[in-house]
Amino acid sequence: MDFLKQLGIKEKNYGSSTGLEWNKTSDQGELEIHSPVDGKYIASVYQASVEDYDKIVEKAREAFKIWRVTPAPKRGEIVRQIGQKLREYKEPLGTLVSYEMGKSLQEGLGEVQEMIDICDFAVGQSRQLYGFTMHSERVSHRMYDQYHPLGPVVTISAFNFPVAVWAWNVMIAAVCGDTNIWKPASKVPLTAIAVQNILEEVIRENNIPEGVFNLIIGRGSTIGEKIINDKRIPLVSLTGSTRVGKHAGEAISKRLGRYILELGGNNAIILSEYTNLEIAIPGVVFGAIGTAGQRCTSTRRLIIHESIYEKVKGILLNAYKKVRIGDPLDANNHMGPLIDKGTVKTFLEAIELVKKEGGKILYGGETLSGEGYESGCYVTPALAEVKNMYEIVQEETFAPLLYLIKYTGDVENAIALQNNVVQGLSSSIFTDNLQEAETFLSAAGSDCGIANVNIGTSGAEIGGAFGGEKETGGGRESGSDAWKTYMRRQTNTINYGKDLPLAQGIKFEF
Repeated sequence: MDFLKQLGIKEKNYGSSTGLEWNKTSDQGELEIHSPVDGKYIASVYQASVEDYDKIVEKAREAFKIWRVTPAPKRGEIVRQIGQKLREYKEPLGTLVSYEMGKSLQEGLGEVQEMIDICDFAVGQSRQLYGFTMHSERVSHRMYDQYHPLGPVVTISAFNFPVAVWAWNVMIAAVCGDTNIWKPASKVPLTAIAVQNILEEVIRENNIPEGVFNLIIGRGSTIGEKIINDKRIPLVSLTGSTRVGKHAGEAISKRLGRYILELGGNNAIILSEYTNLEIAIPGVVFGAIGTAGQRCTSTRRLIIHESIYEKVKGILLNAYKKVRIGDPLDANNHMGPLIDKGTVKTFLEAIELVKKEGGKILYGGETLSGEGYESGCYVTPALAEVKNMYEIVQEETFAPLLYLIKYTGDVENAIALQNNVVQGLSSSIFTDNLQEAETFLSAAGSDCGIANVNIGTSGAEIGGAFGGEKETGGGRESGSDAWKTYMRRQTNTINYGKDLPLAQGIKFEF
């Protein structure tokens, strides 16, 4: 395939790089990557060893000594060049994202565009690492705070966004003066290798120190555990399940390290009696089936006012029957495959649990076979009538399963249903009623990190901080002032007088 050759993907690939050198370890197991699109073998990756990891960390620590004192705008210039390289490689990289992960080609290209956008954002941020000045209570004193780089930062990314989430973290961390180590998901390592090859071009063209941008592909049980327990790593950004996040958070906390956790979502859209269904329905359908329901922000629950419930149900049934499922590289298709057969199994088990608890499957929930579905990873998206209290509804099923939940009375009742889950990532309300919209966005409204009005739950822009509350982990990455997470804050006081007055008027004489 031409796009693999363009990106430097070989039949067999090594699994760790310091930016200029690929470690040659080949005895730690080999990941054989097959596409969920057609089941065909793509390439393989030799997993890295603990020794490779230690070598990378030491390279990152050495590079940090140089990178931290490189002026921030010059670090921004490197990020600008990375963005330019990504523009050059957008087509092949977006195609690889789609083919290796299974999302539509439009979404694959959109993911690379998101990388480009965060590069542009980070370039501007490199000239805006602002602190504040404060008035001192002491005569001839000046106070201010400033931000300094942390050190080597690790990004552990998930399969569903194999490159964009890495860029959210690393482009910001890079302009902040941190060196970076990337551990991608083992299900999609080829996209990470492709990105590392692109980075290598920028590194060589600018004589960037080896160790600023690093990659390591290895087992969670060895490399992952090493990372979360490593005192040399001041910050770990992890995207994954709540179970994995809790384990990592506990280990990192024990060594008093920092973490950014982006964990599960159980995202809801409220359709009030004042909903404009013409814009709501496309938002619901894309939110539920986009990326085959494998986004952290995918719509899981649809909370519908009783007055429009039957109408909405009918419209959705009709819409779901028109969803075209197949090769995501074909622009005519709406939905591609799930990432693997294990995820298909989880999806089917969730369908059975819905039935067992008393819910009703209105549509879908089946596997597809035959021509075009040889990988065994294709399913029909499902609609289910449920109650919010069902155990399966309280969990996140990472697949295209949308729950329809009826509410009565005022919007406060719908908000209570939405908030009555342990996750708190993304939320939305469709309403033309100003009071409902403002109630939803108030302190008494949505308890999620993301709350939208008249748009869906998925498709966050890079300009805002991304993250959620409760068991979603509390982390924030990407835009707004999330850059502060990647730096250490320092308060400075300067005495430019000839006396030494003490704070709070304390007298100390001898």
